[in-house]
Amino acid sequence: MLPQQKPDFVANLIPRSGFHSRSKRAVGYFVFFTVILAALMALLIVFLDPLQFYHRSNWYTPVFSTQERYQNPGLAKNYDYDTIIIGTSMTENFLPSEVDKSLGGKTLKLSIEGSTVEEHYKIARLALKSGKVKKVLWGLDYFSLKDVAEEDKQNFPDYLYDDKWWNDYKYWYNSSVYTQFAVSLKKMYLGQDNDLEHLNNWNDESVFSKARVVKSYNDQSASEAYFGLNEEDTPQLQQRFDTYINQLLIDYPDVQFYFYYPPYSIMRQLAWYNTNPKRYNNQLEMRKWMFQQFEQHSNARLYDFQSEAHWTFNLDLYKDISHHNEQVNSWIVQAIGRDDSNYRVSADNIDPLNNTLISQTTSATMDKLGNVYAYDIQINAKSFPFTSRVTQGDGELFVTATEAALALGATLTWDSVSKTAILTNKQQKLEMTVGNIGAKVNGQEVPMTNPLLLTAGRTMLPIQFVADQLGWKTTVHIAGAEYLLTIDSP
Repeated sequence: MLPQQKPDFVANLIPRSGFHSRSKRAVGYFVFFTVILAALMALLIVFLDPLQFYHRSNWYTPVFSTQERYQNPGLAKNYDYDTIIIGTSMTENFLPSEVDKSLGGKTLKLSIEGSTVEEHYKIARLALKSGKVKKVLWGLDYFSLKDVAEEDKQNFPDYLYDDKWWNDYKYWYNSSVYTQFAVSLKKMYLGQDNDLEHLNNWNDESVFSKARVVKSYNDQSASEAYFGLNEEDTPQLQQRFDTYINQLLIDYPDVQFYFYYPPYSIMRQLAWYNTNPKRYNNQLEMRKWMFQQFEQHSNARLYDFQSEAHWTFNLDLYKDISHHNEQVNSWIVQAIGRDDSNYRVSADNIDPLNNTLISQTTSATMDKLGNVYAYDIQINAKSFPFTSRVTQGDGELFVTATEAALALGATLTWDSVSKTAILTNKQQKLEMTVGNIGAKVNGQEVPMTNPLLLTAGRTMLPIQFVADQLGWKTTVHIAGAEYLLTIDSP
């Protein structure tokens, strides 16, 4: 007979029903205090409001975040203004005080670096819904009409741009806002003030020089061909314009909109023209199409600074092939303020403006030092757009050998062993060898100023010298940085 089993002492002391009751109570307390803590954290952020999303602080001076997509909603909701600046980094160097002086009013800059027109629409709409806006200065980059990458769409803080308070939890429980608050207290203690005048202004942090633009041009030219493989068609761009710009013009007829095409350096246009012609041509088509849409609204004006050669050919005004310095922003807003007819786009000048930009692009030539010249080549009184140009020595112009032969009606032969280019027509035979400052014309030695070039895998030759030796008549006219080479049949 087995011995009798002793009772479980613990089981007898604590009934199972009591154990479950205490567990539920503990879970309940945990949930309760978690909810209370979460509510207190949310209320604390609403009170501190480091991004000034709900209100402007009266007891401490918040530091403006450099994350414009997060900071701008608070500025649009809670600051005083009647004029706003919308656009990409091309508009970040505007000084609100200068805009006030030129357009009249109180200006708030709501630029977003690297932004698209969809993002422009979101921040502009938020400001316009406040009822405070009377004027909008909008820098309209061709780049901004592109589609938003899916990753960027997911990362954009839409919860800061809508009217739904219940999805603001992403702001309430974001650790970075506490860091922002700590930085604000530190700068307030050190006596460092906020500065809306220079908010996100990068002018003093940048180096503007021809050398930097030359490097940027070489880098961009190498990468632009890749973008050309995925270039969108104009109907897609037009649809975004209608959705994100045209709709605002319709919804806010009493607000005056000042749109402008920013002045990229001429080397940006040249990079597109040579390596991404679809984008270049899309740009020209959209420039005219967008004006035609603006023309239908009495509250919209359009200004074009892209063909202002005094700026776009002066590479010392740029830090790369697109971004100009603060001085250019000042010139832009001053011209808009006086409604300068040289830049105001109309039905009469939209085609001439496009033609001027084409002429400047096809004539732009940069030397080794980064000086840019408008070098127009006319063959039998018709401009010939050579796609690649360089200058040597005292400004002698070199163009691609294949295009030169085509333009001058010659046959081109290339000897890869001796690196000799041979051009022949009915009367002449011209031979030029890489590195030699002498050529042969029908077997006779002829001196050259600069030798044949091999650059970026292309053979480049001096167009005026070649035309002369093949029997054409040439003349060069120089006016400042503008060159005109005329080549006429003998």
